[in-house]
Amino acid sequence: MTETAKKPVYKRVLLKLSGEALMGKADFGIDPEVIFRFAKEIAELSAQGVELGVVIGGGNIFRGAGLASGGMERVSADHMGMLATVMNALALQDALEQQGAFCRVMSAIQINEVCEDYLRRRAIRHLEKGRVVIFAAGTGNPFFTTDSAASLRAVEIGAELLMKGTQVDGVYDADPKKNPKAVRYTDLSYDEAINKRLGVMDTTAVVMCQEQKMPLRIFDVHKEGNLAKIIYGEDIGTLVK
Repeated sequence: MTETAKKPVYKRVLLKLSGEALMGKADFGIDPEVIFRFAKEIAELSAQGVELGVVIGGGNIFRGAGLASGGMERVSADHMGMLATVMNALALQDALEQQGAFCRVMSAIQINEVCEDYLRRRAIRHLEKGRVVIFAAGTGNPFFTTDSAASLRAVEIGAELLMKGTQVDGVYDADPKKNPKAVRYTDLSYDEAINKRLGVMDTTAVVMCQEQKMPLRIFDVHKEGNLAKIIYGEDIGTLVK
């Protein structure tokens, strides 16, 4: 039975994409082939009635923490990082609209000329109307990562699952790129994820998920079809709950 012949297990989900995920094999910027593949998968799920929110990072353009470590004042660096996420969000919006999906970009900082301000009730209304909502500019505050923004938005919109797309197929007990004997976890508790320092998400984000009982699934976003498989109930990657 195909995915389209079944019913989604999740009605409303939030997907966290890093800025680096958009680079493909490049060292900087956005790979058009990669962003259009992401857009195609998201648009297909939206057309099947899944309500999708997306939080996107900006590490392919600017990373606030990286700029700060190089000597830039941290608040200014983080504001630059927020603007980078807006650029990525607009690129993803364009790719989604080219796939025929309806999409809105909502920013945590005011940039009214290019996107909407984030308002929780309006975001939920967009989702209910079948629009993909891309949440840009993180939380709007310096010192908070887009991981924290993802957990916050997932809770605020009442998502049933927070999905974090990564470069590997789940969470391992060691770096699988450096240690071929690394073992992948199929599931973890929030406490294990925090205490073992497994790098699932930043600690603030995981604690928020734990307090709000938001399940979190880590998966390989570069393997085509994984997004749909998870939403239709397959056990892909690592589940933290």
